[in-house]
This record gives sequence, structure tokens and C-alpha cells, in this order.
Amino acid sequence: MVEALDHSNGSGAMKEEWRQIDADSEDAQIDEYDLTTSPNDFNVLTIYNFVKSGSVIIPGFQRNYVWDKKRASRLIESLIIGLPVPQVFLYEEDRNKFLVIDGQQRLMTVYYFMSGRFPRRDKRSELRAVFDQYGEIPDNILHDDAYFEPFNLQLPESGQGVVNKFSRLNYQTLGDYKMQFEMRTIRNMIVKQLRPSGDASSIYEMFNRLNTGGVNLTPQEIRSSLFHSKFYDSLYQWNMDRRWRELIGQEHPDLHMRDIEVMLRAFAMARNVDTYAPSMVKFLNRFSKAAQQEKPEGIAEFWENLDWFLSEVSTVPRSVWLTRQQKFLVNLFESVFAAAVRARAAGKLTRLDADAIMAIRESQDYIRHSQERTTDTENVKGRYRAAYGTLTS
Repeated sequence: MVEALDHSNGSGAMKEEWRQIDADSEDAQIDEYDLTTSPNDFNVLTIYNFVKSGSVIIPGFQRNYVWDKKRASRLIESLIIGLPVPQVFLYEEDRNKFLVIDGQQRLMTVYYFMSGRFPRRDKRSELRAVFDQYGEIPDNILHDDAYFEPFNLQLPESGQGVVNKFSRLNYQTLGDYKMQFEMRTIRNMIVKQLRPSGDASSIYEMFNRLNTGGVNLTPQEIRSSLFHSKFYDSLYQWNMDRRWRELIGQEHPDLHMRDIEVMLRAFAMARNVDTYAPSMVKFLNRFSKAAQQEKPEGIAEFWENLDWFLSEVSTVPRSVWLTRQQKFLVNLFESVFAAAVRARAAGKLTRLDADAIMAIRESQDYIRHSQERTTDTENVKGRYRAAYGTLTS
């Protein structure tokens, strides 16, 4: 089973995965790269201005801030007193445009502290949507107590019960330490890919290997950051649809974007199942990269298909989509969705109800292609064929 992070606290504790997913979907083939890396020591004030101005891009998973106030306060304290903090890795997309590879929790902690506001945990998914819409957090939302609370440092007492002298201070009340804090530097390693040209795939590997924030990134968090686009902005909006949330059985959006990945897989299969080749990671990466060029009418078509499908299956019992352990069957959903959308477009769809979906999952063809190596080409296409055959019979 793939590890899942519990976002109910900032500790990175594990919780049980709510989906049944592929155990063999990770990449085995690693490409070779030619990169340049240059160190830059930016002071805290410069980093704050970079984030606020948009020079440091915080797309995708970076908008999902997961630290609690205690952990964030420890970082700020370290900077104030001059302790070293882990370096940040940035990928140079364009002149004065940097994509955060590793260190987004630290960068956003500095930004939030100097803004004087700390995001409420139950509003962080909504704040991601705000980023999608505005590219920043507008002042009216930043100062809305429904979304944020004051960022006063929350630091532990010493072993003798002595209160930390920085505890309960904020950026404006640091006094003589304010300028000292602003001038502290954080090492930024700026990476640029030289080869292969026109392929930013090295970022994906760096996200996987360089993340040091104590919170493991899911493949979709990495993907959302690497391939941010209007299409992805739309995915975030569709992910809030009530029917979708009821279908997957998750009331709130997954902070680590596992729900987004389920939706993405369905769209990718509906469009490209004929050309599917493993691994699933690379298949979804290729689809996401192509979607960066998706025109508005293409995005509208994705939504029309999803809207139609969600309405059609709204009366299907959730148990149809679940394993005995109550996990959502991603392979079943993506196969049924792709087959239904394609059969409908071809004018061949004859049924899409609970009986039809159960007939698919109980068919010998579907079962045979769901036993092992589930992301192999023949198994992925075999499950799709089983679904298409049933829905058009």
C-alpha cells in the first residue's frame, strides 16, 4: 500500500489510503540530465518580496501549506537567532521566474510571518483555489479572520519553565530583532536544465529526491507543480463539485491531491487509452504536459463529459465502486468513465447504471486484467475493453 499523509496535523503522521491504487505504478527507467546549479544567498526580506511579487512561483502543491504554527515558529526563531536552516531549491523557468522545487513550506512560513497572518487548517484547500484564481492571496482574504489568524510565535518553554523571549511576538513586535531577522539569509540553489532541451522532466525527479520538508510529496503534488495550466486550474474547481465528492466518498479535498489524480487518470484514459504505455506516472505526466496547450473549448469538453457522467451515476450506490475494505476502485472508475465517454461520443452507449458497472467488475475479462502488474499496457487496455463491451452490449 502507498503511504498516505495525515494532514490533520503538521507532524507528517501516516493515515490509511482511501483509494485502491496500483502497487506497480512507479517509474523504473530514469533519464540522464545536464543541469547547471548556482548558489544564491537571499535575505529574508528579499525572499518575502520575491514571493509577494510572483517572482517565486508557488503553484500546485505549494499552495497546500501543511505546517502547524509550532513548527513554523521554530523556523522563524532559528532565523532570528542565526541558526542555519535547510537550503531551498528553485528551478529557473524564465528570467526572474523561479519554480520552487524544495523548500516551499519554509518560503511560505517566511511570507506568512512577515504578513502577520497564519492560515487556518480547515481553510487551506480553499486558499489553494484562491491562489488559482488570483495568483496570490489578496489583502481582503489575508485579513479575513475566517481564513487566517494572527501569526504570533508559539514556542516551547525551557526545561525550567522559563518562557521563550520570542514567544507570542509577531513580525511587527520583534523590536530590535526585526532588522536582524530581515537580513538573515537562506541559501537558494537555482537549477536550470540544459539537456534534454524542451523537456523539464528533471524537475519531477528533483521534487522526488530533494524534498526535505519532512512531508513526502505524492506524485500528483509534483505533477501539479510541474505542469500547472488553465486545465489544472479547472481540475481544482471541478474537484469541489458535490457529486464528485460524494462519488469518491471524501467530504473535503485531499490536501495532497490524490482526488485530483483520480480525476486526471479518468480524463487521460478517455482521451489516450489507445496510446497508453507504462509507467502510469509518465503517462499522466505526458497528458498533463499536453494539457498545458489545451484550448478553452477542449477544457469545456472535459467538463461537459464529467458533468454528464456524474449526473448519470448519481444514483449508483457507492458500494459499487468500493472494495471490501471500503477503498475506492480507481481502476474500475477510470475504465468505466473512459468507456462511457467514448461510447457516448460514438452513439453506442446502451446503459450506464449499477447493474452495468457490477457486470464489468465481475466479468472474467476485467478480473483477469486486474490481478497483477495492473499498469501494464495489456491490463490497462484490457480493463477498458471489458468496460466498453459491457456498456455497448
